[in-house]
Amino acid sequence: MAIKKYKPTSPARRNMSCLDYKKEITRTEPEKSLLEVNTKSGGRNAHGKITVRHIGGGNRIKYRVIDFKRNKDDVPAKVFSVEYDPNRSANIALLHYADGEKRYILAPLGLNVGDTVVSGEKADIKAGNALKIQNIPVGTMIHNIEMKPGRGGQIARAAGISAQLMAKEGKLAIIRMPSGEMRYIPVVCRATIGQVGNVEHEIVSIGKAGRTRHFGIRPTVRGSVMNPCDHPHGGGEGKSPIGRAAPETPWGKPALGYKTRKKKNTSSKFIIKRIN
Repeated sequence: MAIKKYKPTSPARRNMSCLDYKKEITRTEPEKSLLEVNTKSGGRNAHGKITVRHIGGGNRIKYRVIDFKRNKDDVPAKVFSVEYDPNRSANIALLHYADGEKRYILAPLGLNVGDTVVSGEKADIKAGNALKIQNIPVGTMIHNIEMKPGRGGQIARAAGISAQLMAKEGKLAIIRMPSGEMRYIPVVCRATIGQVGNVEHEIVSIGKAGRTRHFGIRPTVRGSVMNPCDHPHGGGEGKSPIGRAAPETPWGKPALGYKTRKKKNTSSKFIIKRIN
């Protein structure tokens, strides 16, 4: 998908760019049977307390139900359209199965309208097809990877992302993650062949603050410009230093290098090589 730039009719327009959706998007209206209401939380939990900061506002959008499990085996599906999804960076593809069912999947790179995809053990090693890792050749680029069988894909789902199947050792396979981290995944987990499409998403320039607000992202304020009651870095006359041994979060915990991963029920034992 090509990058579209604008004439500098204003300071914001000077550096703004967006994707040329006419090159890849083939349909503007979503499938109504696969839409759900997407209520906004403003970053607040059931008690009204903000648990995730910098969330609020934005355009009203509806959620597209995506088939991350790809468990409809041995039923061929034809790609009817490639659509924009406001809930994620990747584009989505609408599949029409031979039995009449419709489902959305993440649109991999190279998948076009009219192509046929299928999931199951007998599926070819072709972009968009979903198989168990035990049936995928070593060295294949994959995405939408399950961490537990039947749960649905959780790894490598963003635009332009892919992981690589490095080796198989008994009941486990070694996957090189998009970050470079190496980890074990059970070979009975499913993955989709290919790389997620919309590769140029990361080089889009937002251009202005208001466009970020359209996404529902609110401003981030530095702690050093807050009051002491709001942040450990706040207070002081003029531009003051932190005044502490190391930077801290608004709640007084170390902000750099502090491990927050809980020991109970983690998948750390499956990580072979970490990326610091």
